[in-house]
Amino acid sequence: MADSTRSTDSRPPPPPPPPPPENPRSKISSTVLKMRRTSPSHFFQSQVPRPQSQGPPPTGPYFFYGSLQDKGLLIDLLDLKQASHLRPAYIEGYKCKLWGPYPALLSGDPGDTVRGAVYEVPTIEDAEKLAAYEGPNYTTIACSIRYADGQSPTQAEGYAFLFVGNMRDLSEGSFDLKIWSERRALRRKK
Repeated sequence: MADSTRSTDSRPPPPPPPPPPENPRSKISSTVLKMRRTSPSHFFQSQVPRPQSQGPPPTGPYFFYGSLQDKGLLIDLLDLKQASHLRPAYIEGYKCKLWGPYPALLSGDPGDTVRGAVYEVPTIEDAEKLAAYEGPNYTTIACSIRYADGQSPTQAEGYAFLFVGNMRDLSEGSFDLKIWSERRALRRKK
């Protein structure tokens, strides 16, 4: 006869419960907290291999079509003493979609036009800061720029940041510099 008090169950004990949240009063889920601590490069993987850099980024006229048109951002980013000069301009053969709240420049049809502004990047150090701000989902390309202010010169060969990230992360929409600048000003006040 078998001993009825002895258990023959050989299952392992259940796993321990998950650890409590860092701040038990936090209403932010642990998943969101984990995503905030994860590098953005983990989420957005480029479908297009990024070209290998052949030396320092170029200097000269850069066409900006998004947040870099904000003079306050340029002052902060490039450690400038005063507001930088931006000339209204456009480039043809490109279009924009949205990557989250930011515009993503893409190759387009010959009739497509993207409006923005041009800033003359004087140093390699400034060009490196701009490239770092744009991040790994953008690459510097050469482009033909047409100025829209009626002053000379009326056109120039320059550079822009082309989106090379995951196309599935893009959505239709347009970037509003005024709204972006207002939100940036509010965040700086906090």
